[in-house]
Amino acid sequence: MFGRIGVIALNTYRESVRARILLGLAVVAFFVSLYSLVVGAFTLKNAPRVVSDLGAASISIFSLLVAIVIGATSLYRELEQKTLFPILARPIRRSEYLVGKYLGTLLTIAVFVMADAGLVLLLSAGLGAGDSAAHLSRIAGGGLGWLVLMGLVGWRIPEMRTYGVIPWAAGMLVLGVVLSGVAPDERRVVLASSVLTLLEIAIVAAAATLFASFSTPFLSALLTLGVWIVGRQADSLSRLPVKQFGQQIHDMGVVLSKIVPNLQIFVPPRPLLVGAAIDVKLSSYLGMASLTSLGWSVGLLAVAALVFNERDFL
Repeated sequence: MFGRIGVIALNTYRESVRARILLGLAVVAFFVSLYSLVVGAFTLKNAPRVVSDLGAASISIFSLLVAIVIGATSLYRELEQKTLFPILARPIRRSEYLVGKYLGTLLTIAVFVMADAGLVLLLSAGLGAGDSAAHLSRIAGGGLGWLVLMGLVGWRIPEMRTYGVIPWAAGMLVLGVVLSGVAPDERRVVLASSVLTLLEIAIVAAAATLFASFSTPFLSALLTLGVWIVGRQADSLSRLPVKQFGQQIHDMGVVLSKIVPNLQIFVPPRPLLVGAAIDVKLSSYLGMASLTSLGWSVGLLAVAALVFNERDFL
């Protein structure tokens, strides 16, 4: 079973990486991270903080867009091109196929998050180094050297042009973590935010998989975006004042906050991310967020599998 799921996941990853829209989103995300340097230049002593905050925000937003695009279109494209039928004719369950598509989407997003987080950490490291020419040269040399090395590997080994992105992104992240020791607070913010983004996107991708199991790409993307918007406002919806909105709207807000995952927990305040919060430890918070993400993801995938099993493709 795990072998079949793994094959579907890798195939989904390969198709996603080759999609032009994903490449475009990745380029825009990297330029947004670089643009944070321009914004940080207008501050006196807060440039590293501006870079880390804007970088973490861009990772979250663009990861959401990637999850919606892949989750809403991947399954429909298989149906439209009729490549799904010979796959399901093999000894593979529909639920296994759906889980494989979901894991392939998560793998693609994880690679994107690692690469973008690595870039943000390298930028933070450069700003934290100040006027240290030696440290700046190590940052520039390490980043460019790793890029050139992976480029040469991809040029010599065609298969690495697709799967080589995984070790390249992981290497960028490791390089950023090692070199950003001069800005420890910003490193904690970027790393914790990236982990929370992956946990949040795991829920969003599961919701996109559920909607894609019975709907069109446009409607799936719209419904997934709606879940994300409502989920980000779940706390506010549960506390709508009765005097301003009335009892009926207040009750509707409470119901929505209960049936939609509370995604606000994946964007905690900065003091918690840097470890300055007294009442909550970051490790405990990440553990709670992981359990929440796992519970919602498994539940949504279970419903998606039930719907997909009953779907008639004729």
